[in-house]
Amino acid sequence: GVNQVPTFVFDEVDAGIGGKVAVEVGRRLSRLARTAQVIVVTHLPQVAAFADRHVVVSKDRTGHVTASSVATVDGPDRVRELVRMLSGLEDSASGAEHAAELLALAAADRRQGS
Repeated sequence: GVNQVPTFVFDEVDAGIGGKVAVEVGRRLSRLARTAQVIVVTHLPQVAAFADRHVVVSKDRTGHVTASSVATVDGPDRVRELVRMLSGLEDSASGAEHAAELLALAAADRRQGS
């Protein structure tokens, strides 16, 4: 038979939190994702950094129609997106340092858990 994997969807899981709490939420969602498919809608880089796959949804409103696009980001593009989430400035050097630190924390946590 086919193995069934539970799927959890968390929308706006970051409402009203930030900083250290957001890192812990990201960590716990990452741990849940070891045994389930987890989809998270978040605006916090501290949560997004823990994702195995980072997808950006963009909206473009022209006239009366809103069009959405979806793109997976990785490598330098993912760092740039995390920086944008952190500071609103895509090319911030200090933001890139912070984004890299978040990604390293998430990677270390993943290694520790496997």
